[in-house]
Amino acid sequence: MHDDRKLIEDRLARVLSERLQDVIHTPAVQLDIEVWHVEGGAGEPVSPQTAFAQSYESANVGELWGPAWGTSWFHLTADLPERPAGMDLEVVFNIGFGEESPGFHAEGLVYLPDGNVVKGLNPRNQWIPVDDNTAPDGKFEVYVEAAANPMVLGPDGFRPTTLGEKASAGNTPLYRLSRADISIFDTELWELCQDLQTLGELSTELAVGDPRKFEILRAVESSLDAIDLQDIHSTVLAARGQLKEVLGSPAVASSHRLTAIGHAHIDSAWLWPLRETVRKVARTAANVVNLMDSHPDFKFAMSQAQQLAWLKEQRPDVYARVKEHAASGQFIPVGGMWVESDTNMPGSEALARQFVHGKRFFLEEFGVETQEVWLPDSFGYSAALPQLVKLSASKWFLTQKISWNTVNKFPHHTFNWEGIDGTQVFTHFPPIDTYNSDLSGRELTHAARNFQEKGSATRSLAPFGWGDGGGGPTREMLARTERNKNLEGSPRVVMESPAEFFQGAQDEYKNPPVWSGELYLEYHRATYTSQAKNKQGNRRSEHLLYEAELWAATASIRTGLEYPYEALDRIWKKVLLLQFHDILPGTSIAWVHRESVETYEAVATELNSIIGSAQQALAGDPYSASTMVFNSAPHSRSGVSSFAAAPVQAADPVTTAAAAADGWELENGKLRVRINKQGLFTSVYDLTKKREVLAFGQCGNLLQMHPDFPNLWDAWDVESFYRNTVVDITGVDSIELHGPDAIRIRRSFGSSKAEQIVRLADGASQIDTELTVDWHETEKFLKLAFPLDIHADRSASEIQYGHVYRPTHSNTSWDAAKFEICAHRWVHVGEPGYGVAVANDSTYGHDITRSSGENGGTTTTVRLSVLRAPRFPDPTTDQGMHTVRYALVPGAQVLDAVRSGYQLNLPERIVPGSKEVQPLVTIDNDAVVVTALKLADDGSGDVVVRFYESAGAKAKAAITPGFSYSAVNETDLLERAIDHNAMVAGSDTGHKISIKLRPFQIATVRFAHTGA
Repeated sequence: MHDDRKLIEDRLARVLSERLQDVIHTPAVQLDIEVWHVEGGAGEPVSPQTAFAQSYESANVGELWGPAWGTSWFHLTADLPERPAGMDLEVVFNIGFGEESPGFHAEGLVYLPDGNVVKGLNPRNQWIPVDDNTAPDGKFEVYVEAAANPMVLGPDGFRPTTLGEKASAGNTPLYRLSRADISIFDTELWELCQDLQTLGELSTELAVGDPRKFEILRAVESSLDAIDLQDIHSTVLAARGQLKEVLGSPAVASSHRLTAIGHAHIDSAWLWPLRETVRKVARTAANVVNLMDSHPDFKFAMSQAQQLAWLKEQRPDVYARVKEHAASGQFIPVGGMWVESDTNMPGSEALARQFVHGKRFFLEEFGVETQEVWLPDSFGYSAALPQLVKLSASKWFLTQKISWNTVNKFPHHTFNWEGIDGTQVFTHFPPIDTYNSDLSGRELTHAARNFQEKGSATRSLAPFGWGDGGGGPTREMLARTERNKNLEGSPRVVMESPAEFFQGAQDEYKNPPVWSGELYLEYHRATYTSQAKNKQGNRRSEHLLYEAELWAATASIRTGLEYPYEALDRIWKKVLLLQFHDILPGTSIAWVHRESVETYEAVATELNSIIGSAQQALAGDPYSASTMVFNSAPHSRSGVSSFAAAPVQAADPVTTAAAAADGWELENGKLRVRINKQGLFTSVYDLTKKREVLAFGQCGNLLQMHPDFPNLWDAWDVESFYRNTVVDITGVDSIELHGPDAIRIRRSFGSSKAEQIVRLADGASQIDTELTVDWHETEKFLKLAFPLDIHADRSASEIQYGHVYRPTHSNTSWDAAKFEICAHRWVHVGEPGYGVAVANDSTYGHDITRSSGENGGTTTTVRLSVLRAPRFPDPTTDQGMHTVRYALVPGAQVLDAVRSGYQLNLPERIVPGSKEVQPLVTIDNDAVVVTALKLADDGSGDVVVRFYESAGAKAKAAITPGFSYSAVNETDLLERAIDHNAMVAGSDTGHKISIKLRPFQIATVRFAHTGA
């Protein structure tokens, strides 16, 4: 038998692929085909009602159709053939599917003549049922909406392509109809193929000397011997009989327990535009509910409330079936977020609102309080997430992407994840290492072998199904779950909900290990920088939403102006959608990013209108000769308290800007900046602390350019070897004074130009710079460097609701892997008694390194990642004009960095009028920072304030509302009352409330407003 092992495996593979699988469907009647191409194949999708009313022309198998992004509608009809006893009928309609992975090329959606959906068509799911719906009177009739989605990630891999925009994709047809018939479907033969495939895959994974392997191969050989390849259909039952005993041998008690949950990871945009994702969701959901009708034990988990909202709007018939199966417990909403967002770059409130809008949708539509935060594919996970999970009334977290680490294997699959405030959340990282499993023997065995909690735990989870529009789970996958429920040699596969898995795993594993801090992905680090306009649009939108809520709430309470509930809800959902993990990171096709920029521009226009109307209502007469300055930042400045407005105060200028013998100099009594003839900072002197900030002999505000050609994922990745080559950009076109407090430097380099306006404002403790780049490079990486005379072995980076520390050295492989890091509005490096911050208004990527100083000691170099120019999937990435604002803040402690970051991103607004505006809320501790001040989402008129401790230390504060209220409660993120945690019980004294926060704690307080 030993010598025959390979012989039997090879025999099985050939018999399956060349004989058995080919005759599961035997053609009986050819379909009559008619086709209508939408606007010649280049039009937007149309409704079924519009499509059905068109004039169709005859078509045949073998015809080409579908230029890139085009849609064709096929009308299929046929009279039913006689049905052999014991056999079923199915239509096989292949619109040009190849062997590529499902989800990345042509797809179809089948409709009945009344417009209701039947199911989706995909490469691994080409059949259409012949039943009372599709053939009610003995005549088959359906329509198929076929989408010619091009294979952007084609056989040549990650190569620049024009397919990412409809205008440049061309008109050449991409697909050819290859099959269209009503076939006789041999159910028993299909079952035999599932038996043989399951056993063959299991046998392959078993060790060479395992007796079970030989037992399986003997049974397989007997089954193959029982098949007459010239008369397959009549010998199927005999062949299946030879496998009964080996399939019935139960798993041993210690076998790994694997929870299989149907899933279809659908990127809300990626290598296709948002409009196509709407259709991908409909196709997948239709397939899922069809499987549920015939498989009552099948359970399917779907995340991303946005996708279900699309389904509700665009395909209400499918959505109604989804809701029916959700009520029965088969279709399970998970995730609790509006989309599976990136979690590195969304700001504090945005990440919170992902939960608010996602969880609220699931509650209102399905009556479900989702418990599992489902983020398998995001590119690293913020250390703020555990607290947000808890505050959203969720309790479990699932990820998968950490399996992509390129250097260090993550040490756990089930663990408690601890965030920056100390909150822990029970977390699972499926050892199957995919969120698109097909439940093959190879994958099942890998999950059991790979599971790192052996001896302490026995359970893992496996999401299965073709994603990205590939159709989701298939009946073949369900057959594998059935056969592997209790099969010797295989993990025990159990179909259960994610909640059942998590509860069982948590009950079993009482003391799991703890991972503290961020889940940093050692991959896809360039996503902090690619598509700079996305990053800028996101940052700007988040702060405009903050301002719009703040001033609309203030105007509502102070003047009675109507609060724009609907507009804010709608705009938030637009911004949250664009934080999806292939949009905000800049890893989608050009079409997606063009639309995102257009959306951000429209959002800015609408939000500025809301802000302007509210501020004008507060300031009074728009024709007044006086003006008011509005301060939206959570800290006072220019003599104006936070969330307030006061008259503009004129001040005598203090800053001097002048040419010097060796360049130029700016000074304002606090700082002195010297700029050489190359436009670089040669000295930044802190006049207060009498200390030089820049490293000896080095220049700051230095633009540097590196080659940038990663090994594979162009838009996603930057490799550490990019640092091996660098060009300092020191050439100058011109340098000149720019007003009383600024200097303007213009440069040309490569095919690009840059302008830096360096300003030292009166009374400022920071140097502000506005950098404008007309960028026309290819496969280059633009950095901005500040070498500092600071001895720091770690840096602080702002994340949501706090900051994290990361090493500036590379002592270990874990340290070295963090050669590119993400930060929000600021980074900070310091030594005892002195620190320096660099704040920005739109960048996220940074690198911070240490080196030996020229005069001894240590130089810590802070660099901002400004622009990239990858060519895949968008060959025009970042080409054109960009403006970035940043500030060097000498002598800064962490709270100074926090203050600078907010003020840079929330500039003062000057409004005509004469009415001062008192803040709705004041807090007497600068470390306690407000991130939202708004009216409650339920329209009650209650005032909601969300804040956090920003310094990383315990804090006490008093909050004083500037309005009357009848009650106050602490709430979760969804503004529902919870037991007091931050508020000090019984502490109300007059109008104030007292709070006590642990480091980085987030708290939300709701006041029942009774009047101004």
